[in-house]
Amino acid sequence: MRKGKVLVVNCGSSSIKYSVFEAESIEEIAGGLLERIGSRSATLKHRVGSNSVVLEVEARDHRQGLEQVLGILHSGEVRAVESLMEIIAVGHRVVHGGDTFFESTIIDERVLEAIKDWAELAPLHNPPNIAGIEGAQSLLPGIPQVAVFDTAFHQTMPERAYIYPIPYEFYKEHRIRRYGFHGTSHGYVAREAAKKIGRPLEALKVVTCHLGNGCSITAVRNGKSVDTSMGFTPLEGLVMGTRSGDIDPSIIFHMIDKEKLTAKEIENLLNRSSGLLGISGMSNDVRDIQREADGGNARARLALEIFAYRAKKYVGAYAAAMGGLDAIVFTGGIGENDPTIRSMICADLEFLGLRLDVGLNASTSRDARAISSSDSNVKVLVIPTNEELVIAMETIRLVEDKA
Repeated sequence: MRKGKVLVVNCGSSSIKYSVFEAESIEEIAGGLLERIGSRSATLKHRVGSNSVVLEVEARDHRQGLEQVLGILHSGEVRAVESLMEIIAVGHRVVHGGDTFFESTIIDERVLEAIKDWAELAPLHNPPNIAGIEGAQSLLPGIPQVAVFDTAFHQTMPERAYIYPIPYEFYKEHRIRRYGFHGTSHGYVAREAAKKIGRPLEALKVVTCHLGNGCSITAVRNGKSVDTSMGFTPLEGLVMGTRSGDIDPSIIFHMIDKEKLTAKEIENLLNRSSGLLGISGMSNDVRDIQREADGGNARARLALEIFAYRAKKYVGAYAAAMGGLDAIVFTGGIGENDPTIRSMICADLEFLGLRLDVGLNASTSRDARAISSSDSNVKVLVIPTNEELVIAMETIRLVEDKA
């Protein structure tokens, strides 16, 4: 790879998370977060090494937000590049690529139109992803842009895992099937777990648990995703911060009848007012809920128990689906930092040959590590996810291949 920098961009509905990597060493040298896009005063938190700065900036939309990001990257005391000409490629996180994209790809007009086509199924995610792509194309003309899809890793699932038991025509005509998300994270931590265990990933049966405000669990057999908890949208599966996860579909019809709610109101309720927030009645943050639970709040304790119980059921189901289990991996904000939740999920899984080491699990280390005992047949690991690194590596690989 020729010398230069790779910019990684992850656009949310009102934010831009970014990182800058040296192309040759794939070392992250800078990064930051622009928040409150669309408000009168956006906040830009920028860091280069140990130096950081927080600024109030104007960002009416994602294009202007990217202008602010690019501006701080090459100006001021805390800059990462001397000139924007040092940026030789841009990698974008794109949430939904459906069954069009089985791998990362260089963005051209056809690819961008396909991403727009899938926005209908990811209305909260793909539109800001698209805005980031179009903004970067405008501000860095001629620079290769790469899309790395959350859904791509899960395109190895067999039909029995992704087809829903509804009339088949809905799949053929409306593309209703399980897609799965967090694929970049699941793929990365599965590979890192294999390195940590010292065995080839192609010989392992691994359950990866990405637990944050959004949560999903994936069965990875022989290095490939064979099932995952999120489905047609990121709403299915586990209990999450504000999302319900799995519920009886008839509950929706009951709410329409009893509460006279519209479809949009129910969608908003299940996505934004349910999960840990809905059960606890006080927060979607596990840290807040644990403090309340420790103080005797019964609903807070119940929220944690349901969260862990649902996750445990998926671990057991995927062990059965794969015909065994070699490792469980925890990642994401909760998975990496919450020993209580990890312990609750692993409790009563001794029949699988799993034994957690209490001391290792309680460690506050930020490094990738095993937290199972030395005699545990199933290895339990904590692997910090690094989706930005994966996006940078994929971007470099594709740009090199094209050169």
